Amino acid sequence: MSPALRPRYEWNQLPWTRIQRQVFKLQRRIYRAAQRKDQRLVHRLQRLMMRSWYARLLAVRRVTQENRGKRTAGIDGIAKLVAKERLKLARGITLSAKPKPVRRIWIDKRNGKEKRPLGIPVMADRARQAWVKLALEPEWEAKFEPNSYGFRPGRSAHDAIAAIFIAIVHKPKYVLDADIAQCFDRIDHQALLAKLKAPPRLRRLINCWLKAGVWDHGDWYPGTQGTPQGGVISPLLANIALDGLETYLKEQFPSRASTRGGKFRRVPSVQVIRYADDFVVLHPELRVVQAAKTATEQWLAQQGLTLKPSKTRIVHTLGAPGGDTGFDFLGFHIRQYPVSPRQNPKGYKTLIKPSKTAIRRHYQQLRYLIKAHRGKAQRSLIANLNHCIRGWSRYYSTVVSSHSFAWLDNLLQRLLLAWTRRRSDTLTGYQKMAQYWGIDRGMGWVFCTRHNFRLVLHREMPIKRHIKVRLDKSPFDGDWLYWASRRGNYPGTSTKVAQLLKQQQGRCAHCGLFFEAETPIEIHHVNRDRQQNQPGNLRALHSHCHHQVHREETSLTTVSMTKTRFTEEPCEGKLSRTVLKPSGRGDSLA
Repeated sequence: MSPALRPRYEWNQLPWTRIQRQVFKLQRRIYRAAQRKDQRLVHRLQRLMMRSWYARLLAVRRVTQENRGKRTAGIDGIAKLVAKERLKLARGITLSAKPKPVRRIWIDKRNGKEKRPLGIPVMADRARQAWVKLALEPEWEAKFEPNSYGFRPGRSAHDAIAAIFIAIVHKPKYVLDADIAQCFDRIDHQALLAKLKAPPRLRRLINCWLKAGVWDHGDWYPGTQGTPQGGVISPLLANIALDGLETYLKEQFPSRASTRGGKFRRVPSVQVIRYADDFVVLHPELRVVQAAKTATEQWLAQQGLTLKPSKTRIVHTLGAPGGDTGFDFLGFHIRQYPVSPRQNPKGYKTLIKPSKTAIRRHYQQLRYLIKAHRGKAQRSLIANLNHCIRGWSRYYSTVVSSHSFAWLDNLLQRLLLAWTRRRSDTLTGYQKMAQYWGIDRGMGWVFCTRHNFRLVLHREMPIKRHIKVRLDKSPFDGDWLYWASRRGNYPGTSTKVAQLLKQQQGRCAHCGLFFEAETPIEIHHVNRDRQQNQPGNLRALHSHCHHQVHREETSLTTVSMTKTRFTEEPCEGKLSRTVLKPSGRGDSLA
């Protein structure tokens, strides 16, 4: 009998380091076989993954402990599992079980006028999807087109922006800025399954997930098209459905030689840069971009998709007669500006800034936070503002954002001055300013508490250019040093975590494994005092390792208290209780 199936075996005692290593080794074999285009070996290794007990355990851990939506319930109402229930779920999930419908919820889009549907599967189906994703993702990471950046491990929106900058920095171009209408909800099932080319068992299971339907306010609707947003495997399926667009357009509009004006020159092919369902098509000639738009619509029709007219337009990066200049993409505004030859011999410069929509949305968020904290403590307001400011500034710290940061700081100061004036009526204006600002403490106009807990400004975030990911690299290639260094330099990584990653050489301080591209990283305080943030008191851990460390510390404390109680209490004869032992990590799976 397998040790994991024994009743005494606990979830937290599983050898997770060994489990992760074995699953990754199998994923790397799938990735390399897909690179060699050995489809027969890929299918054999995928079937091996679907029989792996380690893969089941890892899938359950990801959906119940690591994923951000781990506490979102499906139609069965299960939103949180304890350790015993996780092990029971890992034993019980099979590929032959019939999927249940997803629970549909509606969330507001960024424009505030439309709603976005999300489909939340039940916990068991989420674990199955994570299990299947472990087998499918390595194969498609070896097949995906080079300029696809959305919902892929190790790639981000900053890589897509860097690719656009490289494409236009040496020559202005026309741009087809396109968006697919309801991409996740309209993908054709048959076209997707035909492109998937998965083993029959996996293909039947994915087809059942697509056809399971949704529950929306007590009514059931059949799943005739689309992949519900909210599922673990939905982003991967959407990427598979859109894969091939870049190759198709490059074949339709290849590079060619031109002798226009009596000079020989090489006209490049179109460039396609895609992030999920948002993409741009770039080329120096307007007629090519117009033809590419028609070709794109024809290709998308084969997948059951269409372009959204309100968000699809043709612009020029530097400016052309009869057209708009610049475009917004992923929250950034991309445009080229004419300059004198002294500044740039080309006559223009390329600047990427935060878009006006993104700045306006962030300002409204700051305004809402300040309004919500009118009657609350200053420290609570500063803590919430710092969290919001650091996240937004870090995202835009890779482009030309200094002017935007300074402008937002000025607006924020006005809001905070108005917040200060609304405080206690018993204080004069000078007393209010002295209490909530550092003007009489030698700090100037700094919003801070009496204990000098201060507000972080946008302009304090240093500008650091992002280095685009190499097109031939993948998290499944085993180059841990490359991906560990990128994780430390990623704009979404805080300064504190980046410093710890550098000290720990990209490894978890508990299990010793390298941090994967999308694994959550948490900071552990050695002495358990969250107020002491000295470097020697901090460790970077996996989120599941962090939970395990605290559980082990709690067990040791309980054991110590129990032993002390038994030795101090006078008694006669033998004790009727047994001393608890801390859960160890020495057990292994057969």
